[in-house]
Amino acid sequence: MIDQRHRSELPCLTPRLPVTAQAARALVLTAVFVCAACGLVYELELVALASSLVGDSVTQASVILSVMVFAMGCGSLLAKRWRGRAAAAFAAVETGLALVGGLSVMVLYASFAWFGHAGAPIVGCAFAIGVLTGAEVPLLMTLVQRVRRQDAGGAVADLFAADYVGALVGGLAFPFLLLPHAGQLSGALATGAVNAVAGGATVLWLFRGDLTRRARGWLLLANVLVLALLAGAAAVAGPFERAARREVYGGDVRVAEQSGVEEIVLTGGETPGDPLRLYLDGRLRVSGATTARYAQALVHPAMNGTRARVLLLGGGDGQALHEVLRYADVGAVTVVQPDAELLRLARTDPGLSRVNGHAFADLRVRAVTADPFDWLRRGRTAPYDVIVADLPGPGTTAGAKLYSQEFFGLAARVLAPGGRLAVHAGTAAGAAHTFWTIEATVSAVGLRTSPYWLPAAPGGAPLAPATAAPPDQAYLLAARTAPPVLRLPPGTPATLTPRALRQAARAPLPTRPGRALPPSTLLRPRVPAG
Repeated sequence: MIDQRHRSELPCLTPRLPVTAQAARALVLTAVFVCAACGLVYELELVALASSLVGDSVTQASVILSVMVFAMGCGSLLAKRWRGRAAAAFAAVETGLALVGGLSVMVLYASFAWFGHAGAPIVGCAFAIGVLTGAEVPLLMTLVQRVRRQDAGGAVADLFAADYVGALVGGLAFPFLLLPHAGQLSGALATGAVNAVAGGATVLWLFRGDLTRRARGWLLLANVLVLALLAGAAAVAGPFERAARREVYGGDVRVAEQSGVEEIVLTGGETPGDPLRLYLDGRLRVSGATTARYAQALVHPAMNGTRARVLLLGGGDGQALHEVLRYADVGAVTVVQPDAELLRLARTDPGLSRVNGHAFADLRVRAVTADPFDWLRRGRTAPYDVIVADLPGPGTTAGAKLYSQEFFGLAARVLAPGGRLAVHAGTAAGAAHTFWTIEATVSAVGLRTSPYWLPAAPGGAPLAPATAAPPDQAYLLAARTAPPVLRLPPGTPATLTPRALRQAARAPLPTRPGRALPPSTLLRPRVPAG
């Protein structure tokens, strides 16, 4: 007697595939590969967008990835209900994923530009993409078994192999292909189109025999509409970006570029009376006289003493360099800036070069395009009398590395015996713990520090169009043997006075913590510190 106990457990295999089982299986695994690549691109798009719009990249990446992984579990559970109609369900999931993922960047940037917030919408979008991505695997497993029955272990191995290789390709394509050549918006739209075509073609051609004529018609219509929406969004991408930038930065945006390092936006500055503003990844870095005072407060106390050789880490806008070059006895200045495009604009843009006094044209200046940490690590041993760390603010993507004990240790290694290190340590308001953590980190490499806080503008004048005074800017001046005396050398601009510097030295003292704070390191980053 033939044992038929397991016959009911097998799916009903119908010979309605347009190609052989082996070819069909290869096509399904190709669809797995493509969909996995698209899914990872969506994930990286959200992380990059959240880091740019919200800040604190570590927190944003942790939140988005955690939400997406949880949502993928929810999607896998939901897909159990659809296994009986796996082909139609997979086509619907891919259509929805192409729509949500493809339009995600445009919708989220619009929310940020016109409504002023993006954190909650980004989390909601991550959840939706996670649910749809999580539903893919159970449905694809059913389709793989639908093509050719095999043991569960082998099917899972094949499926995950294609999935992981696709994730690898998507993960590499995002930073090296999509982001530099298409940008976040166009890259997301192109990924959505690929996603829609891969999902729709797999089902509407390979598994068309599993669908009724009406179901095929609805799925074809849905895919055509999604592709039309994505194409329409791509057609208006340029005007949308310009309108969103005007909403965020004002109506006088002159330059808007995505370099390999950051987004650079320049507004105003076309005439001497038109104030120039420079935004890097959405953060205001140059704003006329306000940030000129910031550069003066960072540079001039450090220039009190021997200053023949100066090293400027960061400072690609040229304002700090302009202050260094005021002193005729400065013999050589090395500028280490990771963004070559920012250096180019600082040299050639009429507005920005006017603000920095055409500093990069000075024959004493040598500009190097390199990451400051890596450049110091490569063994630059020439001693510098003054090192000015005009770095991205604490809490930015580069903050953990450039405010670490290892970084300041490398800087101290090239500091001359009587030299000084000046560090911009963010803003003082509401961030005293972060400031004192940076102070503890600099002290941990054997340097003695003199902290000071200075208003961003004379008398606390507000930053237009704000209505309240900007926060104090926080600085550290450090030397090897003793805390350096905060004193201004002759030649300091009149906007920075000895009296203001004495008040700045007293300002942080009431906030000094009663206990020693641990330094921030690469393995234990404590900047920003709460």
